[in-house]
Order: sequence, then structure tokens, then C-alpha cells
Amino acid sequence: MASGKPKKKNPRLASGRKRARQDVKLNAANTSLRSKYRTAVKNVEKAVLAGDKTKATELFAKMQAVVDTVADKGIFHKNKAARDKSRLSTKVKALALA
Repeated sequence: MASGKPKKKNPRLASGRKRARQDVKLNAANTSLRSKYRTAVKNVEKAVLAGDKTKATELFAKMQAVVDTVADKGIFHKNKAARDKSRLSTKVKALALA
């Protein structure tokens, strides 16, 4: 039987072929930024779990910039970005108080 997704047909019109080429580039850029976002969040969570207050606060500051950039570009919704920043800031502050 056929495997996975059906094969995509090539567009006939020149504008459609150009759109397909652009989509490949945009998809690569968005995938890269999405990965950077998830890595930044994961690094802060690891630092919090390790109990390293200084590293967590430093990584949190860097993470905020990445999250804001990704939200501005529309890769993740701005409310998701705000929610992630809020939850992580709570964890970092709890670590600072402990």
C-alpha cells in the first residue's frame, strides 16, 4: 500500500510554483524558530529543577527575548508566549525565595 502522505502535485501556474518554493523556505525558518523557542523554555526548566538560581535567572532573561520574537512573528500565539513566560517566571521567583 502507499506510505504516509500522498505525493503532492506540482502547480501549473508560475505563481503557484513560486509560492511552493517560498513555502519551503518559510517552513524551514519557522521550524528553526519553533525549535529555538522550545529549547529556550526547556533550558530554563532544567535550571529550575537543578536548583541553580543564577543560571535560571540568566536563562530566563534570554528565553524572554526568544519567546517575544517568536510570538511577534506569529509562529506561536501571543497568549501562549505570555502564558509560558508567566509560568516560568513564577518558577524562577519561587527558586529565588527558597
